Amino acid sequence: MNNRNYNIFFHTHTVSGIVISVVLYVIFFAGSFSFFKEDIASWEKGTPTSASQTIQLNFDEALKKLDSAYDLQGRNISFYQPQNKHSTGISLEASKDSLASDKAKESKYLILNNKTYQTSTYEESYNLGEFIYRLHFLAQIPYPVGYYLSGFIALFFLFAIVTGVLLHWKKIISSFYVFRPKEKLKTWWTDAHTSLGMLGLPFQFVYAVTGAFFMIKLVIVAPSVQLLYQGDQKKLYTELQYSGTDYPFEHKALTKPFSIKEMVVNTKKNWDDFNITRVEIQNYGDANMHVTVKGEIEYDKKFTGAGEVVYKVATGEIVSKKNPLTQTTYLDCVKNILYRIHFGDYGGYGLKIISFLLGILSCFVIISGVMIWLVARNKKSIPEKKRRFNEVVVRIYLAICLSMLPVTAFTFIIAKMYYPLGRDNTYSVYFISWLLLSIFFILKKNNRFTNQFCLISGSILGFMIPVVNGIKTGNWFWIAYNNNQFQTFFIDVFWIILSTITLYASFKLKSNKEKK
Repeated sequence: MNNRNYNIFFHTHTVSGIVISVVLYVIFFAGSFSFFKEDIASWEKGTPTSASQTIQLNFDEALKKLDSAYDLQGRNISFYQPQNKHSTGISLEASKDSLASDKAKESKYLILNNKTYQTSTYEESYNLGEFIYRLHFLAQIPYPVGYYLSGFIALFFLFAIVTGVLLHWKKIISSFYVFRPKEKLKTWWTDAHTSLGMLGLPFQFVYAVTGAFFMIKLVIVAPSVQLLYQGDQKKLYTELQYSGTDYPFEHKALTKPFSIKEMVVNTKKNWDDFNITRVEIQNYGDANMHVTVKGEIEYDKKFTGAGEVVYKVATGEIVSKKNPLTQTTYLDCVKNILYRIHFGDYGGYGLKIISFLLGILSCFVIISGVMIWLVARNKKSIPEKKRRFNEVVVRIYLAICLSMLPVTAFTFIIAKMYYPLGRDNTYSVYFISWLLLSIFFILKKNNRFTNQFCLISGSILGFMIPVVNGIKTGNWFWIAYNNNQFQTFFIDVFWIILSTITLYASFKLKSNKEKK
């Protein structure tokens, strides 16, 4: 590689990395915890969730309860399974019937308890797992700013990965094995950044690609809408299978009795190991009412096996049928693989733990890259004013990033002590404590203090999490294990192990400082 190309790649890598570093750290840190979203929600609530991948719900009984409370006539209704498998997510669109009641003309998004059939709004059912999950794609920022910001951050991260590989290509193998902790500080940070960056490269590349796909796919395909579909966005969504056939509302009452439960059972009988993941009803109570039952073959049997059956309720006939074993399309494979490798939900706890470790490793790669940038510019040849500015920038970066550990542990404690904390209170606890702690570190003007304080305070608060859970509920982690409440057991033990590691790291940093 000639000097000109090297300089282009070097500056592209550096600039793109520095610009996105803080937000990228937040995305990876929150995303690492998001692998345990379901476990966190179960731990916070104190009840285990089902391991079944199919919706466990009596649809007929649920529809009776919903109809009496929300008037379903003329609505489009969607049932789907959220992370909390004790509940079912429900979307109620406004009724298409012009004579419908005012209550039926209001759209609703609800969470339905599978056993009691009690409904709650999204805000009422909000939990810490949902908060952390949504934080990793900046959903707390008003839509669509947060979504697009996280998507473009992922895209710039992809640039940083590609340019980083091109920079180290000739020495990519030899540099991976080089680590010189006794050399000067810049060498130490460079070796750590290169070695750990290469170790997590496949993981980081996958998440850069899939993250950009999920968050800014609409921006990417926007030119296609104009060129290929003459601006018809609905047609594009239909061909990409994000929306199905739209059946018209006929304004005639359906007189034939029907059973959604029976349709779901019959669909499941079509294929072995088929899990029902979504049920969609169009034109509820109308003569042109249709029901679509969707599902997937279990991942250990077929990694991509999406199928569905569409019923016309008035006649009982099957309008269309998609066999998950023989009719899997290229589009199904692409979408499903992108989702599965991003969420890491097909390999059990082993894959989740590995993904968590690689996510935290990526956080360290981001921090080491920032420190390389700082140390490389801390030279006498650089004007004092610029050096001070660089130090302030890195101080702010470290304050925001490193404080996430104690703030996250603190929010776990508050969420358990005051369950249900609710969305607004969760926002207040997390963001206010994060802001105050960041300001404190910025004013302290000591990066080593920031690092050690975050490690030690995060460790202490982390050790307190299982203690608070045990005192609050009496369900200590050994009791939870004996009662087969593995999710509660896992979160408590997870924090004990994580806190032990971070506390050990803080002592190692302190001892190294004393030796120097």
